[in-house]
Amino acid sequence: MRGKQRLSASVDAELLHAAQTAVDEGRATSTSAWVNDALRLKAEHDRRMRALDSFLATYEAEHGVITEVEIDEAVRRARSRATVVRSAPSKTAKSHRGVA
Repeated sequence: MRGKQRLSASVDAELLHAAQTAVDEGRATSTSAWVNDALRLKAEHDRRMRALDSFLATYEAEHGVITEVEIDEAVRRARSRATVVRSAPSKTAKSHRGVA
């Protein structure tokens, strides 16, 4: 489907405020544009999640269910190869921000 269609929707007040702030700061041309972008991102996210579900179902049908142990091992391997671009904040820094 091409073109634009009018939409009437009720949204949470804080989301409407976020949209208006984006417009005021020049990050969106209008509330409609901001909502359109949000809907596009949600649609893309849902499509990716369906594709991931399909991939996992196919993988598990062939290789068996992925176990918690396998997930933990994969996380450890990924973290060991990760490049740290920012160190974790120190406990002193957290306490200065009011975080215990």
